[in-house]
Amino acid sequence: MNRKGYTSDPRYSKVLDDMDLLGITDISTTRQSDNGTIVWRLPVRNSWRNGKLIEIASFKSGMVRNQNSAYSNYQLNKCKSVDRYYKDYNYDDNYNVQEWTGKYNKYTCKERILIPIEIDRLEYMLKYCVKNYFIKRANQVANGDFVPKWQVESQYKHNEAYNNGYAHGLEQGKDRCCQEVADFRTESEAKILILEKEIERITENNYLEPLKNLSVTVNGERYKII
Repeated sequence: MNRKGYTSDPRYSKVLDDMDLLGITDISTTRQSDNGTIVWRLPVRNSWRNGKLIEIASFKSGMVRNQNSAYSNYQLNKCKSVDRYYKDYNYDDNYNVQEWTGKYNKYTCKERILIPIEIDRLEYMLKYCVKNYFIKRANQVANGDFVPKWQVESQYKHNEAYNNGYAHGLEQGKDRCCQEVADFRTESEAKILILEKEIERITENNYLEPLKNLSVTVNGERYKII
């Protein structure tokens, strides 16, 4: 269709205005347009390994598909439940069909809801793109890497836990350091007290002269007493 085809109806013009606002481009080829196919390219990269800009297509059959975000194109139409019936048969011991019992078995399956009118498909495509590729991918970063919300929250919690643990470790290290200093001080004071008493005892007995080179070692450091 490209831009010229959107001027035929006010609803088409509104879709084109929204496309321009979101940066969506109509990349339909002439052959696709002749076949009733319209292809849009979004300014959002898919999370598939090819990392290409997402392309969404509307088909004359009533289907809307994602064209390049998986192994193959996949449908974006809503689903409805449909009841199906099949004949019930009798089987022999080898599971060979014998005869119809005259009854039917019912099973429920999912079926895509077709959108036969083109402008309805385009409006549906636009709403789908806004919800699933623009809003849900709000964490899309500039280089095209998609970061899911759960991953952002998980990383935040991890960083928060790490920071809390780091702060707790610093606090524990601080407490351990203070305790070591206190222990050293207590040990040193005890040794000094013992030496002072020993000096008093020796002084009282006039044994001071031989003790001029008396020293003590505290925590690997040697100190001269007198």
